[in-house]
Amino acid sequence: MSTPSAPMAMPDLDEQIEVDVATSENLPWMCIVWDDPVNLMSYVAYVFHTVLGYDKKRAHELMMQVHTEGKAAVSSGERDKVEADVKKLQVAGLWATMQQAG
Repeated sequence: MSTPSAPMAMPDLDEQIEVDVATSENLPWMCIVWDDPVNLMSYVAYVFHTVLGYDKKRAHELMMQVHTEGKAAVSSGERDKVEADVKKLQVAGLWATMQQAG
């Protein structure tokens, strides 16, 4: 036969609990460039250098990531900035999209 246990102490329900929730509004956006069978690797690096302003070494590294991994995040930030980058890259003939980080 079991003995009755002492009642469990209930937590103080008046406490305010603050939770930091990442909402879709504050997540950064990313510009993704996808590998395609059309553009030469040298042209992709050239576009990253001239359109996005990367130095030649970084532009080449990003181009190689697109080539070997199939895609690369080439810029990030607020939606308007990333949207403008996507449009500039699309005008240059690259396959660029945007998505939220997270």
